[in-house]
Amino acid sequence: MVDYNLENLCMLVVDDNQHMRKLVKNILHSLGVKEVVEAADGSDALKELKARPIDLLITDWIMEPLDGVELVRMIRTGSDSENPFIPIIMLTGHTEQKRVIEARDVGINEFLAKPISAKSVYSRVKSVIEDGRSFVRTSAFFGPDRRRRAMEFPGPDRRGAAED
Repeated sequence: MVDYNLENLCMLVVDDNQHMRKLVKNILHSLGVKEVVEAADGSDALKELKARPIDLLITDWIMEPLDGVELVRMIRTGSDSENPFIPIIMLTGHTEQKRVIEARDVGINEFLAKPISAKSVYSRVKSVIEDGRSFVRTSAFFGPDRRRRAMEFPGPDRRGAAED
């Protein structure tokens, strides 16, 4: 199942449930990741991001005092963010479409629904590696391009060169 050598990556797992952190950590170790750092909530995660270079972050959504959405927002747009380009996988049991859209709109790279498996975790990590979506910065959004597929528009190109 493992196509990539992940042993040199450092990953941060953020979840207020210690058992879930341990499960994700064990899965990452089984995939070859040697260094997995844990944080119990978003505020602890921000401290870890300042303390060491992290290659990929996996965060739960529902946590106190700082939840996963606010954590992602602070990483992507905070003036003191250590790495606004870090790949982020949102891990949650709340998979309603409005939540998936909200997570996408704060700048996550991938969405992972609970319950998880080694295969589903690896699939999202692999997607982060292979999916080179460029980052977009607007007044309302900063994060990976939300468009996942090329779309062909049959109408006129109104954004092209000005017509005379």
